Amino acid sequence: MGALGHDGERAGDVKAHKGVGASVRRKEDARLLAGRGRFIGDMRFPGQLEAAFLRSSLAHARIKAIHIPAHLHGRAFVHADMAGVKDILAKTGLPSFRVSAQPSLASGKVRFVGEPVVMVLAETRALAEDLCEEIEVEYEELPANVDMLRSAKEGAALIHEDWPENVFLVSATEKNFDDSVKNAPIQVTREVRTSRQCMAPLEGKGCIALFDRTVEQLTLWTSTQMPHIVRSGLAECLGLDTRKIRVVAPDVGGGFGWKGLLQPEEVCCAWASLKLDRPVKWLEDRREHLVAAANCREHHYVMTAYADEDGRLLGLEAQAHVDAGAYSVYPFSACLEGAQVVSNLPGPYNLPAYRCRTYSVCSNKPPIVPYRGVARTGVCTAMELMIDAVARAAELEPYEVRQRNLVRPDQMPFTSITGKDFDMGDYPESLRRAFAMVDHENVRARQKAGESDGRRIGLGYAVYCEQGAHGTSVYHGWGIPMVPGIESCGARLTPDGTLEVRIGSQSHGQSMETTLAQVACEVLGIDPELVNVVHGDTAMTPYSTGTWGSRSAVMAGGAVASACERLAGRIARIGAHLLQAPLEAVSVRDAQVVGPQGSVSFKEVAATWYLAPQNLPADIDPDGLDLVAGYRPTVDTGTFSYAAHACVVAVAPETGEVEILDYVIVEDGGVLLNPMVVDGQIYGGTAQGIGTALYEEMAYDEHGQPLASTLADYLLPGAGEMPDVRIAHMETPSPNTRFGQKGIGEGGAIAPPAAIGNAINDALAGLGVEMTVSPMTPRRVREAVEAARQKSSAQRLAS
Repeated sequence: MGALGHDGERAGDVKAHKGVGASVRRKEDARLLAGRGRFIGDMRFPGQLEAAFLRSSLAHARIKAIHIPAHLHGRAFVHADMAGVKDILAKTGLPSFRVSAQPSLASGKVRFVGEPVVMVLAETRALAEDLCEEIEVEYEELPANVDMLRSAKEGAALIHEDWPENVFLVSATEKNFDDSVKNAPIQVTREVRTSRQCMAPLEGKGCIALFDRTVEQLTLWTSTQMPHIVRSGLAECLGLDTRKIRVVAPDVGGGFGWKGLLQPEEVCCAWASLKLDRPVKWLEDRREHLVAAANCREHHYVMTAYADEDGRLLGLEAQAHVDAGAYSVYPFSACLEGAQVVSNLPGPYNLPAYRCRTYSVCSNKPPIVPYRGVARTGVCTAMELMIDAVARAAELEPYEVRQRNLVRPDQMPFTSITGKDFDMGDYPESLRRAFAMVDHENVRARQKAGESDGRRIGLGYAVYCEQGAHGTSVYHGWGIPMVPGIESCGARLTPDGTLEVRIGSQSHGQSMETTLAQVACEVLGIDPELVNVVHGDTAMTPYSTGTWGSRSAVMAGGAVASACERLAGRIARIGAHLLQAPLEAVSVRDAQVVGPQGSVSFKEVAATWYLAPQNLPADIDPDGLDLVAGYRPTVDTGTFSYAAHACVVAVAPETGEVEILDYVIVEDGGVLLNPMVVDGQIYGGTAQGIGTALYEEMAYDEHGQPLASTLADYLLPGAGEMPDVRIAHMETPSPNTRFGQKGIGEGGAIAPPAAIGNAINDALAGLGVEMTVSPMTPRRVREAVEAARQKSSAQRLAS
């Protein structure tokens, strides 16, 4: 396939095209921007009840009694009412993993503030909330484990009494690490901590359950990223055959991982619909989302980097803790973050020796869920802060230290020290381009000249690689209970000659209805406007583990291509017969079968199959113009997109305020299916990364009470906080995928906390300040500056 340009034209072609590589406008926008989207909040059924949940007010307590007024019997339900419903179990294949049983409504004990205790149903959500106020729960409060480091220690109050300690899993690896590493001339040790966050998609979680006695089937409409996985988990909890459940995801307003799991509320609503024979709806409000739900990204690292005088890394030693919350979530489990810390911490660097141990800790907080960039945002922050620390110890430019340690293009394909199989790319070149785009030398000159307003200028870099679309072997190795395999797609040429493709992946903002139609266009030459991409309904789509792990462009894109290629063969056979030409003499392009003496359109082919079968060849394939095909990349270990981020900030030492003056990204996502869509993904991810770096924190007091329950307390970056992000693309095709594309959906969110953190530290280095806790809020910056000044004053007095 030829090189792809970003102006909507294939290099070398005269006319614009709409297939792979074209910046085709989003098909979804026609309905979404006109307010014609259909989200859970827009849906209502006759006889519908709405659910509200009375949630725990304590982080850790035994339930002594629940007092429900008599007039609420039949409207209010507790765990004991849901007889026969199984707890949510997210097991793993790892023998040392400790399993937590998560009841849909708390049973005997509550383990975090916000855990559902009672479900109340009424004709409106407002009435259901009012009825919750009439219910009283008696608790016996227990010590709360809020800090993961203390929770993991011996003697901490056990959250699950049958466990010996509050640790789900210990993950460890060691390679080439011996005493010689510790003789390195440069040794730097740092403690890095990332704060717990909340995901905050525009649309909260929600569901409507309806049992249809006509077909004896339960339908769950739910805002999810993985309808088939929710169906499997729900069937397990309710004890139903999978065929008895249909899961439908309508329009989904953002997910970021939060909508990639089975929720207790979904189980409750489904059970209630079965019991009452009425539709039951629950729609998460923002307070529920912040307090009880989508928590993520709380890591702690103690790391020592070993290097020579030239800044070349000789080894890395790390101990990490991940706060996984009170339960292991279905289907990813509590081991996902910790396992990825161990395997991803070395990042894009050629590391000769490595030792790492990670604890996935149980705490009295909501279960940690996989947020965009799963684990990699934390490990990138930790590793990139360490690279800058090594550079300071070696008295070298951080840029130069990175160049000396990045995996080189002549080493590709490269197997990292943790067994990651990097596909093709040029990591040093992405950094060189970022260096040039950010105008490194002029920034350094500006630093030396100083700012008239007293602010200090800082320049920071971060480089990451993102393993995306990783498959069976990787997730089986991590012990994940939901292991992806071959991705399937259904393709159907309709009677009027247009195309329908059916995928098990779910779009929740990634423009899949557009980009997958472009894949079909690339293979068949059909206009994307004539392609209908069907997704989000287990009754209509092939089984898939869903949309997560930057896998849809690679896996669903490959599956659509495979299905369209097979369909093209069947179309060609009918077309050749109509043209009275040998099969080998015709080709399928521009939505027609072209032969030596003419062509027939897809519409003519479809009309022959559906309406005039007497004109078909005698030996025609009886399976016709409707099929399912599967796809798996040639290498199962995934694709590796990467990027270099460069950031310039101005920091006011007296107030701690940070302004981002410039932000540059040079990324390589392989061949881009739609460059405009990719840019949108990167912009959105970068905004989330800026939130991680500077604003977002789910803080808790010593009793486990959340300190941010509204968006007045939990700060999100808005348009005013976004810099003018500049993006440049390097398109190094992956040798392992259908078009050379790589997974890129999470990349924008991975590097900003590291780049911004390094820029802040660069700005404040002259004051003796080094920040290692995110978010780097004005208060934290101010306190660090003041602590450095006091330390400097004490040293002067002592001398």
